[in-house]
Amino acid sequence: MWHICIVGAGNIGQCIATMLGASGRYRVTMADQDARALHRAAGAGWPTLAVDAADPAGLARVLTGFDAVISAAPFFLTPTIAAAAKAAGAHYFDLTEDVAGTEAVRALAQDAGTVLMPQCGLAPGFVGIVGAHLAGQFDALDTLSLRVGALPLFPTNALKYNLTWSTDGLINEYCNPCDAIVAGQRIKTAPLEDHERFALDGSEYECFNTSGGLGTLCETLEGRVRRLSYRTIRYPGHRDILRLLLSDLGLERRRDLMKEVFETALPRTDQDVVIVFCTATGLRDGVLREQSFLNKSLGQMIGGQRFSAIQVTTAAGVCGAVDLVRSGKLPGQGFVAQEQVQLPEFMATEFGRHYAPGEVTALDRAA
Repeated sequence: MWHICIVGAGNIGQCIATMLGASGRYRVTMADQDARALHRAAGAGWPTLAVDAADPAGLARVLTGFDAVISAAPFFLTPTIAAAAKAAGAHYFDLTEDVAGTEAVRALAQDAGTVLMPQCGLAPGFVGIVGAHLAGQFDALDTLSLRVGALPLFPTNALKYNLTWSTDGLINEYCNPCDAIVAGQRIKTAPLEDHERFALDGSEYECFNTSGGLGTLCETLEGRVRRLSYRTIRYPGHRDILRLLLSDLGLERRRDLMKEVFETALPRTDQDVVIVFCTATGLRDGVLREQSFLNKSLGQMIGGQRFSAIQVTTAAGVCGAVDLVRSGKLPGQGFVAQEQVQLPEFMATEFGRHYAPGEVTALDRAA
């Protein structure tokens, strides 16, 4: 049985702990510096540790003896927590979408005796596994389009959006340069550009460039695909309001103020839906073909507790990665990218099943 330390006892950390604890294959300890988060974790029955994630030496001492460390902490703590896990001799996994943080983890992995595997959530994470799987279905790959969105089931404001995830991470996605492959070459594209409209199951959506969702897939597929893109899914009209706020009003230069606006004006919700919609085109047996993957996930009950769709899909991504390393289906040391995970193997884990559609609760139906 592996002993796992989850650094970050917030909503996603709690869902990860519940999934791992319910499996019977893992012992879980939750670590944080926030006394309220630790009190909540202890109330749920988890052993807790008070830690300062900004102190790598002290954190390494605390992490010694754990088989693996999962960072569910803010993205800017990624390098420190990864370095501490490496020093403690533990495998390391995280959920970051931050490109600089991932590069720091990659550098640490060069001489590591354990696994360092960042970007294990939804996007980056599961969507990279799906993208690599689709790419492998073609003799010659032409285009690969990855689209992911976490959306409220019942949008009521002009943005048609509620907070379901880290506000800092959300603003990074909207403001930072985006990776893509265009005409076979890796490039940086502007966020909020390449706007598209599409429909699924009778509902209208839009999507546009955002940062971080591709993970390392651009590097892996360079030279193998003519065009690769990642876009975030929202309800129509969201992108135009964002451009007003970020560009016209200049809030892209005041991310602190943007965070305050979002957290003051946009309520949080656990009544959400996560959509993963990926499409690839290319040649197979000399014929131009197209293949798509669609997954829509709702909230679920796990261990007697209801979790939102974004909690479930994010936690399932990292728990599945941990399980594949533990079972020897992934390398046992060094840097491991999401596209090294085989989609059928991931879906066969007890955590991959959480990507099956959830259920709308009676409360959801009445809302």
